[in-house]
Amino acid sequence: MGTFLDSQSSQNSTANGQISIPVTATPALFGTLGLNLAGAGANPRVTFSISAAFTSLATVLTPIVVNVYRVVNGTPSLIYSATQSLAVAGLGVASTTVLSFNGADYNPIDSTTFPIYRATINVGGGVVLFPTRTGPETFYAAAYSD
Repeated sequence: MGTFLDSQSSQNSTANGQISIPVTATPALFGTLGLNLAGAGANPRVTFSISAAFTSLATVLTPIVVNVYRVVNGTPSLIYSATQSLAVAGLGVASTTVLSFNGADYNPIDSTTFPIYRATINVGGGVVLFPTRTGPETFYAAAYSD
C-alpha cells in the first residue's frame, strides 16, 4: 500500500467564461505547483491531472498541446506531453470543449528536494484560427511512495 506525501492544486478558473485567454503556438503557463517529498520511501511517484475548457470557431481540427515539466534547481525536464484536437465548430457557431489529461512521474527525484511542476498549453503548428481558454482550468498533483 502506498504512503501519501503531499498534494497541491493550481486552479486558474472555476467556471466556464471566467477567463478569455487566446491559445497561440507559443506555450503559455497554465499551472504551477510544488510538492514536498520529504520522508518518501522507496518508489516515489507523482500523479497529476489537468482539465481545461476551450472555445473555438474553427471549422477544422485544432490540435491542443499540453506539456508538463518537472523543475528541479531551476532546470525543467519534460515529463509528459499530450496532443488532442478540439471539436470542429459549425460555420459561425462557437464550440466549447473540455479536455482532460492524466499522467504520472515515477521515481521523480530523491526525497530531499522540492520539485516544482509546471503545465503549459499551446496549439500545434499550422493553426490559423486560434481557440480561447475560457475555463474552468485545474492542474492537480499528488505524491506517494512505498
